[in-house]
Amino acid sequence: MLLGGGNSPGRAIVVNLTLAVVILAFMAPIVWMVTSSLRPNEEIFRYLSPLSVRAILPEEWTLENYRLLFESAFRRALINSLIVAGLTVAIGLILNAMAAYALSVLRFKLRELVFTLVVISFLIPFEGVAIPLSFLARSWDLQNTYAGLVLPGVANGLSIFLLRQFFLSIPVELREAARVDGAGWWTIFWRIYLPLSRPALIGSGLILFMFQWQAYLWPLLIASDSSMDLAPVALGKQLGQFDFEFGQMFAGSVAVSLIPALILFPLRRFLEQTIKSTGGKE
Repeated sequence: MLLGGGNSPGRAIVVNLTLAVVILAFMAPIVWMVTSSLRPNEEIFRYLSPLSVRAILPEEWTLENYRLLFESAFRRALINSLIVAGLTVAIGLILNAMAAYALSVLRFKLRELVFTLVVISFLIPFEGVAIPLSFLARSWDLQNTYAGLVLPGVANGLSIFLLRQFFLSIPVELREAARVDGAGWWTIFWRIYLPLSRPALIGSGLILFMFQWQAYLWPLLIASDSSMDLAPVALGKQLGQFDFEFGQMFAGSVAVSLIPALILFPLRRFLEQTIKSTGGKE
C-alpha cells in the first residue's frame, strides 16, 4: 500500500485509488503527446471525439515526425540550445562559485549588502529586466551571438546563494589549517572548497542548465537571425505556419523535454542535497 490509512484497510484502498486516478489524470496529456508524436499527423485528433482508446494507442506507429523534424531548422536550434546551456553551466559555475566563496569566506566591507542584493536578484522576474537588458546587449553588438545568449544566464543569484550556504557548512578548521601551512585564498578555494562541494556544484549546474534550456523571451529578443534560434523559440515559430504539422510539434516537445529529464533524474539527489544544506546557515 502507498499509505497505511491507520487501522482501516478500506480507507487506505480508497486513498490509494484516489491517488492513482489523480496521477493518471496528470500523466494522460503527457502520454497523449508522446504517442501523438509517433503517429501520422492526420490521426492525432481522429479519436478524441468521441474519446477512444486509440487516442492513446495509435493504429500505426511511425518515426516519420522525428525524421522530418530533425531534417528541418529545429536540428540547428537544438544544437544551439545545447551549446548555450553547456557554456552557461561551464562559465557560470566558475563565476558563481568564486562569488559564493568571497561572500562566505572573505571579510570585506558591505559584504552583507552585496549578499542581500544577490538574494533580491533572483526574486525579481527576468521578464522585468529583459527589455532594457536587450537594449544594452545590442549596444555592445551582442545580438545574434552565442555571447549574447549566454551572458544573462551566467550570473545566477540562486546559484550563488546555494553555493554560499554550502560553503558555510565546510568546517572553518580546514581553512585555518591551510592558512597556517601557507596556502593562499585561491589555493584554499581550488583545493579545499571546490573538491568538497561536488553536490552543490552539480545542483547549481542543474539550475543554470534549466534556466537556459527553457529560456524563451531572451532568445526571442536577442536573436533575430533564425540560425541562432534556440529549441523553444524554433518550436514556437512553427505555430505561425499555415501547413502546421502537429506531429512534428509534439515530436519537438518530446525532444525538448527528454534532454533535461535525462540529465535531471540521475543527478536530482545532488540538487536535493544542495537545497537541504542551505538551512540554518548565516
